Amino acid sequence: MNRYAVLHDAASQTHFERNTFFMRVLLVEDDDLIGYGVEAGLRQAGFTVDWARDGHHASLALETTAYSLVVLDLGLPNVSGMQVLKQLRAAGTDVPVLILTAKSTVADRVGGLEAGADDYLTKPFDLTELIARCRALLRRSQGRSVELIRYPQSHRQSGCAQRRRRR
Repeated sequence: MNRYAVLHDAASQTHFERNTFFMRVLLVEDDDLIGYGVEAGLRQAGFTVDWARDGHHASLALETTAYSLVVLDLGLPNVSGMQVLKQLRAAGTDVPVLILTAKSTVADRVGGLEAGADDYLTKPFDLTELIARCRALLRRSQGRSVELIRYPQSHRQSGCAQRRRRR
């Protein structure tokens, strides 16, 4: 897919949206309907997406590719999503993980977060919320809490003063 085709209206997008092309996301989802929808939504938001449909393929992808974020279902064939998460954390990988699952009890949510997930979203979900949570996790993993980097007022003023003095 042409990366510029995704950005149908670059002027209306935020700085973060325009700069997510190299944010590679691993989507781990066995349900085709949900997977196609999430993949399309993430791509339209500017992410590069690899899609694994079971836990075994997710583990292989995580061993061979560096990802910026993992969106992980728990109810997977072959190897469960929880096992994938535990293997990932046992290997010392600190990639942000957002669990996206139908398991919605408090015990399930706490168990996922305690196992090393960074966020937990239950199905059914709103795609815009999922994308917003992905962006928030990526900002935090990069040590940022906002989209734009802002310099303190003192730095901006001193830069202007230096430019004026040189003239």
